[in-house]
Amino acid sequence: MILMSKSKFRISPPSGRIWNSERGTFIYNVPMPDKPTTIIQSLRPSSIEEYIGQESAVKTLRIFLDGVNKRGQASEHILFYGPPGIGKTTLSYIIARELKGDLKVTTGATLTKTGDLAAILTNLKDNDVLFIDEIHRMPKAVEEMLYPVMEEYFLDIIIGKGPSARTMRLPIPRITIVGATTKLAMLSGPLRDRFGLLLRLDFYHDEEMASIVKRSAKLLDIALSDDAAYIIAKRSRRTPRIANRILKRAHDVAQSHNVTIIDSKLLTKLFGLLEIDSVGLTDIDVQYLNAIANTFENDPVGVETLSSSLAEDKRTIEEFIEPYLLQIGFIKKTPRGRIVTQTGLKHLKLNKDISSQQDKLIW
Repeated sequence: MILMSKSKFRISPPSGRIWNSERGTFIYNVPMPDKPTTIIQSLRPSSIEEYIGQESAVKTLRIFLDGVNKRGQASEHILFYGPPGIGKTTLSYIIARELKGDLKVTTGATLTKTGDLAAILTNLKDNDVLFIDEIHRMPKAVEEMLYPVMEEYFLDIIIGKGPSARTMRLPIPRITIVGATTKLAMLSGPLRDRFGLLLRLDFYHDEEMASIVKRSAKLLDIALSDDAAYIIAKRSRRTPRIANRILKRAHDVAQSHNVTIIDSKLLTKLFGLLEIDSVGLTDIDVQYLNAIANTFENDPVGVETLSSSLAEDKRTIEEFIEPYLLQIGFIKKTPRGRIVTQTGLKHLKLNKDISSQQDKLIW
């Protein structure tokens, strides 16, 4: 429920604008363009058939969209969760196109007040999609305001103050709310349960990554060899966003060296400049592994000790460095601390036996 004065929002019917007195400006609902206007949008698949990977999630989403199109109106809301850069925003664009509505994009961090959300909701129409990225960062008051919208398509507001205050229920168009988060556990139970469809998006396989790289190269009109596409896929940490970023940097290097095609030889120069090794590890990743394997002789090390040794923030280690190393099996978390696995030691070209460390953990 939202408390506001009568003059806080004013709808201008001719232009569809909403006046937000707190910000002193109009808020517009900008429809999604028919043609992409940026490089990022141009790389996004425009239909669910073009989407590569995430077969289980895409199959479920296709059934959902077919049901909505046959009914003629939305009835459920969708929540995507998983690591960053793997297609949550892209799928929201696809959903809006499939439902033949406009897409309104916002983030949980920008919805600091209930009035911000009210301004957006009152300017939508049937079949529109409201995409809230990082939805776990919404304040509690804004989150609770969403409850009646998601269940009954009504917005509860209180107009005026004191004895003259009165309650009003504003009808909201039949919209679809799509939330995205990298931290599902930070969502409250009541909000999470109001999403009719929860879909987890996971890291991609190397073959899927190679297909994404080839598709992006074709859209950007970049000449790319098959070997180069696979090399980029192997070093992109199984994340399309990183793969597209590497592809663009490779294009920059090719243009600066007057090279007509991106091949393995050019990529060797690029990865030397970017300090990315054969499996996508950056310089800080290698420093992390060497700190455990060499500095601490691969004895179990706590995150606080590693933070001091690397002069890196604890959250940087836990949220940026360690997830990928755990994913590829280079490190192992134990009750006593982190150790490098035999696979990780082999990658570092260190001949150490971890059996002694395991004996220490047992005893």
